[in-house]
Amino acid sequence: MSLSKVLACLLLSLLVLHLLVEAADATEVSKDSVESYAAKKIDCGAACNARCRLASRQKMCKRACGTCCARCNCVPPGTAGNRDVCPCYATMTTHGGRLKCP
Repeated sequence: MSLSKVLACLLLSLLVLHLLVEAADATEVSKDSVESYAAKKIDCGAACNARCRLASRQKMCKRACGTCCARCNCVPPGTAGNRDVCPCYATMTTHGGRLKCP
């Protein structure tokens, strides 16, 4: 009878150990996915500074660009045009129906 209890405890211990190892592996995967997500975020401030550097109304341009960048995580290259690179950025409109992003 005591041998069966020892075997049962050993089996239960192995099962718990197996579950802990799998949980640790799952945690490592989620850390990797968080790091890859963070790596994909762009620096909206720098991207909008480059986009708005020739604008006549820099403050307004940077504010609108910052909003668009935060929502789309994309800013087209150059100071104007190239909207085909960022479809989300290119199609965002104001309440009045005008294009929002510079």
